[in-house]
Amino acid sequence: MKVPAHIGSIVLVLPLLLAVLQTATAQKNGIQIYSLTVDSKVSSRFAHTVVTSRVVNKAEEAQEAIFEMELPKKAFITNFSMIIDGVTYPGNIKEKATAQKQYSEAVARGESAGLVKATGRKMEQFQVSVSVAPAAKVTFELVYEELLKRHLGVYELLLKVRPQQVVKHLQMDIHIFEPQGISFLETESSFMTNELADALTVSQNKTKAHILFKPTLSQQQKSPGQQDTVLDGNFIVRYDVTRTLSGGSIQIENGYFVHYFAPEGLPTMPKNVVFVIDKSGSMSGRKIQQTREALIKILSDLGPKDQFNLITFSSEATQWKPHLVPASTENVDEAKRYAAGIHALGGTNINEAMLTAVRRLKSDNQAELLSEGSVSLIILLTDGDPTMGEINPTKIQKNVQEAIDGQYSLFCLGFGFDVSYAFLEKMALDNGGLARRIYEDSDSALQLQDFYQEVANPLLTTVAFQYPSNAVEEVTQDNFRLFFKGSEMVVAGKLRDKSPDVLSAIVKGKMHKQNVTFQTKSSVAKQEEEFQSPKYIFHNFMERLWAYLTIQQQLEQMVSASEAESQVLKDRALNLSLDYNFVTPLTSMVVTKPEGQEQSQVAEKPVEDDNRHKNINTGYDLYRLSIGLQGSRITGNGSGFLRRRGFSKQAPPLIPLDPHKSLLHGMEIQNKGPVVTIAPPSAPIQAPPVLLTLPGPSMDRLCVNIKHSQEPMNLLSDPDQGIEVTGQYNTEKACFHWIEVTFKNPQVHVHASPEHVVVTRNRRNSAYKWKETLYSVLPGLKMTMNKTGLLMLSGPDKVTISLLSLDDPGKGLLLLLRDTDHFSSHINGTLGQFYQDVLWETPEGADDNIRILKVQGKDYSATRELKLDYQEGPPGKEISCWSVEL
Repeated sequence: MKVPAHIGSIVLVLPLLLAVLQTATAQKNGIQIYSLTVDSKVSSRFAHTVVTSRVVNKAEEAQEAIFEMELPKKAFITNFSMIIDGVTYPGNIKEKATAQKQYSEAVARGESAGLVKATGRKMEQFQVSVSVAPAAKVTFELVYEELLKRHLGVYELLLKVRPQQVVKHLQMDIHIFEPQGISFLETESSFMTNELADALTVSQNKTKAHILFKPTLSQQQKSPGQQDTVLDGNFIVRYDVTRTLSGGSIQIENGYFVHYFAPEGLPTMPKNVVFVIDKSGSMSGRKIQQTREALIKILSDLGPKDQFNLITFSSEATQWKPHLVPASTENVDEAKRYAAGIHALGGTNINEAMLTAVRRLKSDNQAELLSEGSVSLIILLTDGDPTMGEINPTKIQKNVQEAIDGQYSLFCLGFGFDVSYAFLEKMALDNGGLARRIYEDSDSALQLQDFYQEVANPLLTTVAFQYPSNAVEEVTQDNFRLFFKGSEMVVAGKLRDKSPDVLSAIVKGKMHKQNVTFQTKSSVAKQEEEFQSPKYIFHNFMERLWAYLTIQQQLEQMVSASEAESQVLKDRALNLSLDYNFVTPLTSMVVTKPEGQEQSQVAEKPVEDDNRHKNINTGYDLYRLSIGLQGSRITGNGSGFLRRRGFSKQAPPLIPLDPHKSLLHGMEIQNKGPVVTIAPPSAPIQAPPVLLTLPGPSMDRLCVNIKHSQEPMNLLSDPDQGIEVTGQYNTEKACFHWIEVTFKNPQVHVHASPEHVVVTRNRRNSAYKWKETLYSVLPGLKMTMNKTGLLMLSGPDKVTISLLSLDDPGKGLLLLLRDTDHFSSHINGTLGQFYQDVLWETPEGADDNIRILKVQGKDYSATRELKLDYQEGPPGKEISCWSVEL
């Protein structure tokens, strides 16, 4: 049987471990949650999560308790149970056909029988309800498992916390064990404050990490004595493992092995990319605008050795150039101008567009226009089904597969929910690629850019794993068409009864113009010893990892297999699902209940195309436990998830204001010297676009107004600090269009606009809306944003850079600096010049409100004025500062 090639670990779903807690504010209705815990054990990338909720009915009558959660689409539920008055009511996993009768009967009675449904981008929602007698207690326990995928160089583990009431015992306990070694670990939260961070403990050694979050009742409370909680948002752990040039790690436990492969230091292979862009009428408006934006950014990321072409299509397909062209600066700039002019109009002729792309690659290859040893990719973006030319999906899939003939890899992006995902997925898998849905949202352009980054750096082609036939059996997929930078290939299998003491493996592949071989060996006894700590390991985890991976791959292979092959794959996947108690698309879980209540509910795993034409919440709300009154449940809203060298002469002291007097019209302020009168402001006090805290003990401040710049500016650069700040200023609105902050260590890029903040690390983009609470701790850098929308970037021995988006979205951004004593003598830039040697002078005959600043041969007039300081966020406070115009 021919198994279609698959892209190792390039699964276009962010590697997530999700366990999100949410309850409605239900204590006043009698249902109280007195314990809520999440226990996550990540052993060699395989995550085993147990969510336990304990509730009690304190009302004088029966109430309905509803357990509702969301989990990753790639995860398999393995167990669910309810314990009511000491009696356990389990969930039984059966073949879907066996459970279908119960499911149909429940639907006929008008009951919501489907316990699992898709929700959001990467989640599925699970829900169970049960009636609870007065004073009775119920324990809900749900277990699910998932193999974490490496995405752009990281694994990501995400918990969402939203109890909506204080919980006496609330705990998240995360253990990570990686025998290869943990190379870095970082945390991020959208609810954490400096006070709440005291409840968080993070410890790490070479191979293990432990993250414990256990807030007290008082730490959870918004205010003393209140039941409202501050816990509302995401908690994320990101990490990667230590890697070598050989890139291989074989791990063995209880008779099973897993082989992880992600070599470091390989050069990127040149690629030939044909972008096939849908510009039919349905793409009009925001979708085509975001497509143009993303395409322009993607074109900028093409490598100097790459070649590319653009094909746009509606009723007909149009090539930008008659051949693929090198990604030179001139060609890329011309392509950007072409992309900026793409407009949506007409029907959808996918068949012609795809065949045009294949013919272009074939023709250029035959003409020897493509470089030797390069990789050819076709990237299709469409938002709808075919309406012109050949419209039969099966015929289009056949035409495309015959035309490509295994020579190129096809990646299909479905924009929104008006396109058949099943159609795109099969077409991609038939041709060695994969499919991804692009969600219609404010970050659609970023989704497209992130996808491109995943395939932007091919490192190997035709990768094959080889093991001694006398050592292993029942090995998962061991041949892969492409390996991309930032991903990981995973192969698992069983050890034979009389296998050798040392398991060896050979991985062969092709680099640019040469073949390459990697060798890895692993001692069975030594590896078995590694996995003996029960604190970090759950029983037979590697066997379950093997079963999980086998089922996932067989389900994927069914998509492009023949009817006979598909049935064989289906039977094998079904048997494994039943043997290992996984809820998969082939099985269902029947949840039993106490006598006298609805006797059973059926949980089935949805498939991606079930969501077509549905308006699915695209937020990041991931896991909910909701409690409601019988007959009228209450749930959450579902949203979410200078050296002190300084100046050669100290800046003149500011005249202190009398705290017991207010700044009334014409008030005089005395300073043991001449009388100084501050004139009444003619307009409300404004915040300066730039506020600089001057070095030295006085903490004086400089307010900078920029009057003569429309071009992007180098605001400051300090090579010793590893910080660079650039921005574009709008003189009419007296604020910034955008500001970019780049850190060298850690390598982080922050782009702020009035719409949102985009943080880029390792080619991975994360978008945050203003006033969306953020608390991110990276090695050497902390990023925080509070509800007022003040973003602060700080770190040990680093200058603190704060950005603020004004409430009026048309206004723009403000820049604020403090802890400026950390600037080095090499600071430069439009603002950096004020941290070089500056001389203050008092003009002859001038009062204490006016000074002259001599900076690098230039004189600037400085006037003391009242301004608003947003260092602590809106509404700000009045300060007296030295105002300078540039």
